[in-house]
Amino acid sequence: MNKSPRHERFREELAAGRRLVGTFLKMPTTQTVEILASIGFDFVVIDQEHAPLDRAATDLMILAARAWGMAPIVRVPDESRANILSVLDCGASGIMVPHIDSAAKAAEIVRACRYRDGARGFAGVTRASGWGLSPMYDHIAAQDSRVTFIAMIEDLHAIDRLDEICAVDGVDALFIGRGDLTAALGTGNAGQVGPVVEKIAAAARRHKKPLLTLAATRAEAQQMSQLGSTAFLASSDHQMIRSAALGILSEFTDKPGAS
Repeated sequence: MNKSPRHERFREELAAGRRLVGTFLKMPTTQTVEILASIGFDFVVIDQEHAPLDRAATDLMILAARAWGMAPIVRVPDESRANILSVLDCGASGIMVPHIDSAAKAAEIVRACRYRDGARGFAGVTRASGWGLSPMYDHIAAQDSRVTFIAMIEDLHAIDRLDEICAVDGVDALFIGRGDLTAALGTGNAGQVGPVVEKIAAAARRHKKPLLTLAATRAEAQQMSQLGSTAFLASSDHQMIRSAALGILSEFTDKPGAS
C-alpha cells in the first residue's frame, strides 16, 4: 500500500478513477485552505487565472494544503514556462491550464512539467524537493511521476481537435470549461452546451483520460458521473461564504436580498 502523503498521490488516485471532490480558491488566505482540508476535501484549485493571487499568496496556500495532506492544484493564468515552474517548485501537486486548443500547446505544457524529455528548469532546494533532502535524481523521478497536468477544454475550435489533444502523452485529465463554452456559443442558453460537453466526455472515455467537471449540486454530479466524470469541483471559497452569509442573514432579517 502506498504510504506517501495524500497530496503526492493525487495523480495516481485521479488515474485510478477514485471519486475526488475539490473546490476553487479565489481568496489569498491559508485559513480557508486549512478548513477545507480539515473537513475532508480531496483537493483545491488555487485560481491564479481569475483571482488576485500572486506568487507569495500561492506559495502559502500550497504550503497549507500540503501540511494537511490535501492536493493543491494551481490554475495558472497562461501556459508560460515561468508560471508553471513557479508553482511546481512551490510544491503544487499539479496544474490546470486554460484554453488548451491544440496538441502542440498541450505538448509544450507537458514539456514544461517534466524534467526527463522535458524542459522544466532544475532547482534542488525547493519545497517540491523537500528543501534539498531529496537527492537530485530521486527528486526528478518523483516529480515526473507525480505532477498532474489537467487540460481545460473551453474553446469551440478545440472540439474538432479533441482526439489529437488527448493523444498527447502527459495530458493526465480533461476539465470541461462549461462557462467559457456557453459564452462562446453566444446563445445565452446554458442548455445549448450539453452536446459539446458530451463530445468532450466521449473523447475522454475513448482515450481513457480522467474527466473533471463543475457540479453545483449532487444531482448535477450524478449527471456528470454518467458521462464519465470522477472528479468534481463544487463551488468556490467566495461562493461558499456568500451562500452561508445569505443563509445566516435570512435567519435574522426579512430583507429581500437575504435568500
